[in-house]
Amino acid sequence: MKASLSVQTLTFRTHRDGKIESQPIALRSAVIAGWTGRDPIAREKHIAELEALGVARPKSAPIYYRVSAARLTTSSQIEATGENSSGEVELVLIRDAERLWLGVGSDHTDRKVETYCVTFSKQMCDKPMAPELWAFDDVRDHWDSLELRSWIAEGGEQRLYQQGSAAAMLPPDAIIAGFASNGSLAEGTAMFCGTLAAKGGIRSSKRFSFELFDPVRARRIVHAYDIVVLPVEG
Repeated sequence: MKASLSVQTLTFRTHRDGKIESQPIALRSAVIAGWTGRDPIAREKHIAELEALGVARPKSAPIYYRVSAARLTTSSQIEATGENSSGEVELVLIRDAERLWLGVGSDHTDRKVETYCVTFSKQMCDKPMAPELWAFDDVRDHWDSLELRSWIAEGGEQRLYQQGSAAAMLPPDAIIAGFASNGSLAEGTAMFCGTLAAKGGIRSSKRFSFELFDPVRARRIVHAYDIVVLPVEG
């Protein structure tokens, strides 16, 4: 008997053609696309950033890591073992009912585990997402103008951690094509599309905030979550 895949049903506010609806989406597959930078110099900077933490270079760029769909969450709080995890803001594409949606999330990752196996590190932590989605068709013609930002809590302040535009990453069709030979995500798939270099280097924080801003339509999606650190007992 073939084993069944985990299904994570999350409810999103979807925006399409000026209409806002509450929509449950059954997610069966989660993919983390890594090293998707369009500029090879910027991509190399991010690879070097991780090498400084002991993370080996990827065997290809882009590269696609699979994680359990059960790791996807819209919660404002996650739990992580130890104090070595951190978030990173990413565009997220979701295929549901033959429609493609765009959201924003955080590929929260255990950085200690990442030093010996990136694939394992991706599965160690929940992947928070904002509970809001835009129709991909509504942003397709101005994709490169979309802006991403994230902040961490540090020194009693909220500090800008990442900032950049979608133009820093490969176009969405290219990212999808690198994973799906037919150029289309399967139904119920969520794909994280890559991240930006961290200002001041990758580091942990007890709170991570992020946003996706569309300057053409003057709208944004925002989300934040707290990290509850679980003890490491050996």
